[in-house]
Amino acid sequence: MACAPLWRHAIGGQALATNLPDTPHGDDAVYGTMLPDRETYPDPELSLTIRIVMAGRRWRALIDEQLRDKGHSASRMEAMASIAYSAAGTTQIQVAKRIGIEGPTLTRTLDMLEADGLVERLPDPRDRRNKHMRLTRAGYEALAEMFEITTRLRKQLLSGVPGSEIAGANRFLELLIDRIESGMCEPGDS
Repeated sequence: MACAPLWRHAIGGQALATNLPDTPHGDDAVYGTMLPDRETYPDPELSLTIRIVMAGRRWRALIDEQLRDKGHSASRMEAMASIAYSAAGTTQIQVAKRIGIEGPTLTRTLDMLEADGLVERLPDPRDRRNKHMRLTRAGYEALAEMFEITTRLRKQLLSGVPGSEIAGANRFLELLIDRIESGMCEPGDS
């Protein structure tokens, strides 16, 4: 059997040398040493994080698919909703932070929204580098249409799920988001 190059992997401060066979599934010797055991993979905690990511991706894809027929997308809706529900005078940088994306990514979305007459960028009288964001009347109408579509989808998704479970899931996800945003510090860490 032909083998791939010798791989070295540190486990517990020691280097582990393993000859990996040149097969699609690798060498069973790596499972339980370099990688988790096949029998217990994924463990419940990893399974939870995988499902969170998958649910988010699939939900966003469904929203994009439904909004595409109206010429919109989830990213356009996120930007517009953030602007609509922010305080007057909110800057483009603040909108990007609120959504959790990089400024250049938001700039492209805002350029398209502005070209479509849905968003206005207004000069900041105190700092010419900043632009205040505001929806136009057409922007509010488009956002209302997007919300109508996503509300219908959300009602279908959560049909039959008790409010107490939704509230508990919201608390749990908020805890996870807070920990991620704080740099993964646990309570009591300094």
